[in-house]
Amino acid sequence: MIHLPVPPDLFPPSYEASRQRFQTYLAPIRARWPSARLVSHPLSSGSSLSMDWIEAEPLEAKEKVLLFTLGEHGIEGFAGSAMLELFMAEFLPALDPRTTGLVLVHAINPWGMQHLRRTNASNVDLNRNFAWDERSLDPTSNPGYARANPFFNPGGAAASWMQMDAVFASGLVRNLLSLGAGGIQTALTLGQYRFPRGVYYGGDAIQEETRCVMDLYQAAAANYERILLLDMHTGYGPQAQLTLVNSAFEPRSSEALKQAFSYPHVAKTDASEFYAIQGDMIDYIYQLVKHTAPATHLYATTFEVGTLGDGFLASLRALRATIFENWVHWSPVKNPGVQARTLKESLAMFNPPDKAWQAAAVESCRAAFRGVLRAEGYIGQV
Repeated sequence: MIHLPVPPDLFPPSYEASRQRFQTYLAPIRARWPSARLVSHPLSSGSSLSMDWIEAEPLEAKEKVLLFTLGEHGIEGFAGSAMLELFMAEFLPALDPRTTGLVLVHAINPWGMQHLRRTNASNVDLNRNFAWDERSLDPTSNPGYARANPFFNPGGAAASWMQMDAVFASGLVRNLLSLGAGGIQTALTLGQYRFPRGVYYGGDAIQEETRCVMDLYQAAAANYERILLLDMHTGYGPQAQLTLVNSAFEPRSSEALKQAFSYPHVAKTDASEFYAIQGDMIDYIYQLVKHTAPATHLYATTFEVGTLGDGFLASLRALRATIFENWVHWSPVKNPGVQARTLKESLAMFNPPDKAWQAAAVESCRAAFRGVLRAEGYIGQV
């Protein structure tokens, strides 16, 4: 494998810098895919933000399409942007433009990326919003979350870090006794549709950003024989190690995929290997293909790079950071010191500035790209 040079600012410093770099990709892509075009969809929320993507059709036959997405959880988009830059430098040149199409999506959630939040402007976690049936956005689902809501969403003023820590500690003890550690995680991460100011809120309707992505997936399913979706995330798993997180609808086992990809870190979104998710984007595309294009071959996966680690103390830190970030966002009292410390914890959880972490994450991602793209027939021995 020849490692082409990548710029020193692989991880962009801002949403705007990432978007500007993304726009420069059109020219080199168009040199090999003459049909390539940059599409911008302005968000109707009144901001100046837009969803941007590059799409390109094959020159000869629509055999395969590669979908690449990042920034579904906005603040995670910086690492996703770095991984896209890596892909452009080292793997895009090995794709065959005669038979392979492209759909590269920059920042599914541009508002969240710009404002360093996981959610969109309506506080919706978009990866709990991809409902195959919109009726599943059900406020009565996930009763465990409703029981733990006072812990997950303390409300009121986030006046000081000491006060917040005391509230967190007492709430943690109460909920460990009533729900247990596993019950807390399930209640938190499954997704909920009842508390609009809560964490992991999946919304009461399909969001505009979600609908745009659904339309792109529907077009891919209608036009191509093979689909490969690579979706970039950070947070879960051992520090700086990339895990390929697959849908519960993926027919191949994690062990089989480890062998196929020659890559050791693979998990499935079920209670035994990862955790269950309602309204998951990867689940949605599997349901879409099953119902509308059953003869199409699909492999869709999440590239999830671990940040804080996967031990008990790291899990507690992640839980606290999640609760505090949302609490501070909605707090009627703005304490600059608390805001700064909360942001620092959020960055550690989703966009670590540590250069050693970034270097290890890139190497892990490179190995995963190589294994998946080879096994799925998108590149040869490069």
